[in-house]
Amino acid sequence: MQLCIFEGIDYERLEPLIFYRPVYDLVCGMSTLREKILRAYPNTKYSLHCRPYLTQFVKANNPGIDVNKIEDDSCLFINGNILANCNISKLIPLNDNSDKVYLNGDNLVAARVSGERLKALKNNLHELLSQSNFSELPVENVEVENINYMWDLINNNGKEMLADFEFFSSNIKAENRIQGKIFEGVHLIENDNIIILNGAEIKPGAVLDASKGPIYIDQYATVFPNAVVEGPVYLGESAQIKSCARIYENVSIGKISKVGGEVEDSIILPYSNKQHSGFLGHAYLGSWVNLGADTNCSDLKNNYGNVKVYVNGEIVNSGSQFMGLIMGDHSKTAINTMFNTGTSVGFSCNIFGAGFPGKYIPSFSWGGSDAITTYDLERSIETAKRVMTRRNKIMHDVEEKLFRKVFDITKKERRKRGYPY
Repeated sequence: MQLCIFEGIDYERLEPLIFYRPVYDLVCGMSTLREKILRAYPNTKYSLHCRPYLTQFVKANNPGIDVNKIEDDSCLFINGNILANCNISKLIPLNDNSDKVYLNGDNLVAARVSGERLKALKNNLHELLSQSNFSELPVENVEVENINYMWDLINNNGKEMLADFEFFSSNIKAENRIQGKIFEGVHLIENDNIIILNGAEIKPGAVLDASKGPIYIDQYATVFPNAVVEGPVYLGESAQIKSCARIYENVSIGKISKVGGEVEDSIILPYSNKQHSGFLGHAYLGSWVNLGADTNCSDLKNNYGNVKVYVNGEIVNSGSQFMGLIMGDHSKTAINTMFNTGTSVGFSCNIFGAGFPGKYIPSFSWGGSDAITTYDLERSIETAKRVMTRRNKIMHDVEEKLFRKVFDITKKERRKRGYPY
């Protein structure tokens, strides 16, 4: 029996981060939702299911893996929006002869399908899956958490870092936990809770405090002088924490990113920069994001009430007192930009100007609180290519086509707000 990690019909709740990736490639903790699922079912043949317009991009990034295709006669479908823990393979066994659907309340978690039912599904893999695709199967309720909104990823980041740290550290002997270069004048607190891999450097005056949670510094990453890092924190491969930065608990920083200023409870995907002064809290940044110097992002209302966020055309109460910035891939801010609590900035935006811009900024926006219009597609692609070249990356044709597709599918939101196109 093979696995199929699929996208469900509720993917739009995770805009704008899902424009450029399937739901299961979102990060929580130190790894993606997909990686957590595959760890629970090791050495298992698997395929990926995604929205049709993502198919070629997903294929290009996953050579040798079937996309929107199932070959076997039986398959365990796993929802790509779940937070899979180490016990999921016991709750939802792979090798079981019974067809069944697994739910967490009203949320679809998984379904085991074979025979004629699977044949019918194979012919409809170009469509998103929902509970109705498995409506005739017996139901079992399981306690497996689904990620329904972006704040679910942010709020679970600390817990998932603990679980991921335990997994990744289990194969590292105690004497091999500090492999990188530690300069004189560095302070490590609770050394047993710190991992620094080969090629990483911790410069003089830096403080790594793991008394409240682990710190994992991936290979070739750098912590610059006089930076303070309080775990749990993950610093990805070749990423940098700049001088005098204050990185507090529950922060995940993706590879080849540069981060400075003050950051807490945030997830930053690879190739993004927030390397200057300014506060970022309870936030989620996509890849290729750049926050200009002194960009500040509020994550707490003055009345200490729950923060509401604009999600897929409606205002949703996050149920969280703390909620900061959500920013899509390839978006950027100028110096001294300010964002209110629960602001959502779409894909490939360029935000600048005085004052607070709106709490919802559609993809391909250009401007700020004074005036805002459409960011020209050709100019935005030209900028994206220029930025990627600085990291020795090339935007291939399949990615440029996806860039243009995102522009097309987000026109509706721009037109609602009077943008020209």
